[in-house]
Amino acid sequence: MAADGLYIGLISGTSADGIDAALVSFAGHRPDLVASHLHPYPAATRQRLLSLFTPGADQLDLMGALDVELGELFAQASLTLLRKAGVAASAVAAIGSHGQTIRHRPRAAAPFTLQIADPNRIAHTTGIDVVADFRRRDLACGGEGAPLAPLFHQACLGAPEETRVILNLGGIANITLLPAADQSQGPMAMDTGPASCLLDAWCQQHRQAQFDVDGAWAAGGQPDAALVQRWLTDPYFAQPAPKSTGREYFHLEWARSLAGPVMEGLPAQDVQATLLELSARSVAEAVAQLPLAVDRVLVCGGGAHNSALMSRLHQLCLCPVNSVQALGLDPDWIEAMCFAWLARCRLQGTALDTRPFTGARDRVPLGGIYSA
Repeated sequence: MAADGLYIGLISGTSADGIDAALVSFAGHRPDLVASHLHPYPAATRQRLLSLFTPGADQLDLMGALDVELGELFAQASLTLLRKAGVAASAVAAIGSHGQTIRHRPRAAAPFTLQIADPNRIAHTTGIDVVADFRRRDLACGGEGAPLAPLFHQACLGAPEETRVILNLGGIANITLLPAADQSQGPMAMDTGPASCLLDAWCQQHRQAQFDVDGAWAAGGQPDAALVQRWLTDPYFAQPAPKSTGREYFHLEWARSLAGPVMEGLPAQDVQATLLELSARSVAEAVAQLPLAVDRVLVCGGGAHNSALMSRLHQLCLCPVNSVQALGLDPDWIEAMCFAWLARCRLQGTALDTRPFTGARDRVPLGGIYSA
């Protein structure tokens, strides 16, 4: 199985709004984004998918059906991407598919993580070899199974002259510390907590919109500092790295359970402002507690377009906060590019060192190979 050529990376994140598809070349010094495509989920599919994110009765049949349905959608995302790029499927060495996480329980008595979007379907429909199921080998080796994007950050986004944090603002926020070359401290990473998942859920409930464009609704509200502090008492925020989480943990019922009657007594816009403050504070405090002073925070993910959230991070962090656009990279496609890179690593037979990021005990190859 050849490891050269173009690669496709596919991921649907915790926001579950659709499939990010990136066509990536590794011919140059740095991975090059050749083409990209956002493949939205049909509204009915998304609603059924969201119902899987929190425990409920009779979910097994729904999970099985969505595994097949999402597999076909991931395949169509790949084929549409190739049509847009004018590239033949035969030119693609492999597809790296993260799939859609529906449950992540790395600290359960029997730790597990579950992603759907059947890779067999993707391989059969596209005629391209697929690498998928990246997280579970890491769990088998004692790791959290996530975050995995820091591997790509370390390989492609570090700089010897400065200590950087790469901040991914998806549904969940995660940070990667990339020390400058003169530091003895090694890299590390963690999920810090919610980024957009609570903001999106509250906006959907009260504004019938998928998300708060530019954070404008939140910016017009008044955050409740005492409520933010109450949310920050959750034990997750005090856990040391490495740690990972998901929207099965941080959801609106979580927020309500800690808030008590306070949350329901606030105007809806003020709750949105307070949720944004929680996202910004939890990120900024995690950055401040890192073992090195940080020269710059570079932001990727959809949250990089939330002006209100970015502005608040500027105020709270003790260093410049910029989009990865400053490096000439599109913030929307970093994670999809990561899974193209991970697929290439798997075809090359590379054992990856996730120990600083997930707590795994050893280097391991990540992902299973599904031949077309």
